[in-house]
Amino acid sequence: MIQALYAAADHAGLLKEAVWSPSDSSAPQSAKVDFRAPDETVLDGLGLSTDYSIRYPAATFAGLVSGESLTIEGVTYRVREIRALGDGSEKRATLTRL
Repeated sequence: MIQALYAAADHAGLLKEAVWSPSDSSAPQSAKVDFRAPDETVLDGLGLSTDYSIRYPAATFAGLVSGESLTIEGVTYRVREIRALGDGSEKRATLTRL
């Protein structure tokens, strides 16, 4: 079910290509993910900070862990935290732009 939802989102042009090069030197993996970069107000409104994250099916990037790097649209991000969503068929990874 989650794979069909992501296939439909990809067909509608809502997903971005992410490339993960595992730190164990295994082959790079690529997948379409829901990339988000919403701005958040910080310092009592004096500045903006962007909270980067991706959502993806749990079967995608199965070995991805905190500290690994991803490239999305030519920009490199480090994975800060990964959490399972709902019934565990989808995951959310928070990212830091490098």
